[in-house]
Amino acid sequence: MTSRLIEIVERYFAAVRDVHHLGAGTKERSYYPAFAELLNAIGDDLRPKVLCLSDLGNTGAGHPDFGLFAANQVQRGEPRPGQVPERGVIEMKGLADDAWLTADTEQVSKYFGAYRLVIVTNLRDFLIVGEGPDGRATKLEGFRLATDAKSFWELVATPRKAATQVGQAFGEYLKRALTQSVALREPKDVAWFLASYGRDALQRVETAGDLPALATIRTSLEEALGVKFAAEKGEHFFRSTLVQTLFYGVFSAWTLWAREVLRDVLKKVA
Repeated sequence: MTSRLIEIVERYFAAVRDVHHLGAGTKERSYYPAFAELLNAIGDDLRPKVLCLSDLGNTGAGHPDFGLFAANQVQRGEPRPGQVPERGVIEMKGLADDAWLTADTEQVSKYFGAYRLVIVTNLRDFLIVGEGPDGRATKLEGFRLATDAKSFWELVATPRKAATQVGQAFGEYLKRALTQSVALREPKDVAWFLASYGRDALQRVETAGDLPALATIRTSLEEALGVKFAAEKGEHFFRSTLVQTLFYGVFSAWTLWAREVLRDVLKKVA
């Protein structure tokens, strides 16, 4: 899956670069096809599949740039009549715009009121605006490819190199963004999200190099278990074990919390 994500992101970077090199496009709409292709490729691996429709029609809150539909909402490539995009909408701006400032605009507020989830992007920054604990619009997870337009074009100038560096993390983020509206009520949903974050964490740990803190943990683990993590494969196994242990702990904590919540609900019902 990791190699597929990198390939998808590489194709996206190449397509965006090629449009930019033409020098005849607009700051937003010219990149619609490349962006929609990226999201459809990411959404194709989800269950159910998620499809991206560009230039969404007006349902009373304006015209979002993209709508995200679950596969069962679509028939013959088009949303079924009356269907609201289950996975939210996307507001795209040009590279010079600030995605965080865009997230605070009246336009995004209207979209949130209608769709309850908005992904804001300027191609280089991504920000999920979803429901907070009180039901109000809240800035959730973000992802940054580049700090400014110049840095972004430098990044995508070498699509394969750039995708190798950031493709997995970017792809995992987009997968989470396309499933953000799915309520975390089932253990399998929580496990899926934690696995996605875990893959991100493993990549960070592996690219961190020989940090003293990691060496200390490795030595302690070897002494406690009576094993040795030898050579390159052993190092990879150690780091994978470390990440898995941490995220299994988080999952176990959620399971205990969910059990307590259910117990309290049953008491009130009784």
